[in-house]
Amino acid sequence: MKSKTHKNKNLYIISVLGKDHPGIVAKITKELANAGANIIDIDQTVLRGLFMMFMIVDVSGSKIWFGELQARLLEKASELKVRISIEPYEEYGVVFHKKKGKKLVLVTLLGKDMPGIVNKFSELFFNLESNIERIRMIARGEIIVLEFMVDIKKIKWEILREKLQKEAEAIDMNLIFQPKDVFHRAKKLVVFDMDSTIVDAEVIDEIGKAAGVEEEVKTVTKRAMAGEIEFEDALRERVKLLKNLPVEVLEEIAENLELTPGAQELLITLKELGYKIALISGGFTFFTDKLKEKLNFDYAYANELEIEDGKLTGEVRGRLIDAKVKRNIIKEIAKKEGITMDEVIAIGDGANDRFMLRDVGLGVGFNPKGVLKEFADGVLTDKNLKGILYCLGDYREKVLNDREE
Repeated sequence: MKSKTHKNKNLYIISVLGKDHPGIVAKITKELANAGANIIDIDQTVLRGLFMMFMIVDVSGSKIWFGELQARLLEKASELKVRISIEPYEEYGVVFHKKKGKKLVLVTLLGKDMPGIVNKFSELFFNLESNIERIRMIARGEIIVLEFMVDIKKIKWEILREKLQKEAEAIDMNLIFQPKDVFHRAKKLVVFDMDSTIVDAEVIDEIGKAAGVEEEVKTVTKRAMAGEIEFEDALRERVKLLKNLPVEVLEEIAENLELTPGAQELLITLKELGYKIALISGGFTFFTDKLKEKLNFDYAYANELEIEDGKLTGEVRGRLIDAKVKRNIIKEIAKKEGITMDEVIAIGDGANDRFMLRDVGLGVGFNPKGVLKEFADGVLTDKNLKGILYCLGDYREKVLNDREE
């Protein structure tokens, strides 16, 4: 690993070493947060009971004189019975070693950088009786990406996830959780929903608008997305409203569909990394087939609109792709590709995606409706769709290696 020394006088490397015990990260980072100093990189681990943490800190925005900050940190270190050193910044790297006999969860935090983020979440982990085993900053720029490896053996997983998600939402950050028995497995297939995930619209609402029944269709769509009515009932009810609509209208809508910001770049990167990508939608093949060709999806599935004499009949053909069928299609693809469900990532936004998110290795809700949050391992918003890449081991390591060069 190459080492570089930065001459910026506002950057310092802070090292902490001592016997591991809960609260070290929370209390050290609180001093920095209170001073207005910004942690721009961090790496922390515990090896055989020995706590080690390294931080690169920008003190340019500090509210207090640097000498006073040093004194506060040294006093806190004495209280915690750890050793702390502060010196001009030098690049470094720490290798992660797997832990045994612990209930480990990898928590990835994404969003806009701000002072105090590390302190806020380390205190949350501490208050929830979860010991931080390791922290690593993956990216810092357009978004900040932090990884926390946490031992949660003293708290229920559901409680931890609920409280952390609530805190993340309050500051417009995103969180994704990966249990130890899943995160170490390389993912090989990424599955996307279409409406409001890959494309920035509910396609059936756009069709309803063109057919002059926009409000009627939107009302049913909203209830279906929230899980208030069964998907099949909602689909058939909406399609009936579209009877006699010319195919030319569908062509025009397809031509003008806008992709979700970052979607095309994400798909290109996934293909470059060697992933298979699939589009499984409760929408219509008329649109998924075109997206498959345009965006190079390996698989695309959706419902088929019945068309006669160039017009919609108000009916659909074949099997309906509801929540259970979406999950079953993923199983079919996984079997064909010779992979397990743990090697699949699924991304969706509504109730119809709940089973496919629940039953794969990593299920992510994208701007999810309330009901979907119960089934998702994490949440991404429209600002961070590409953030899913940081949950992929090979991409993550590539980013880190690029930073070291």
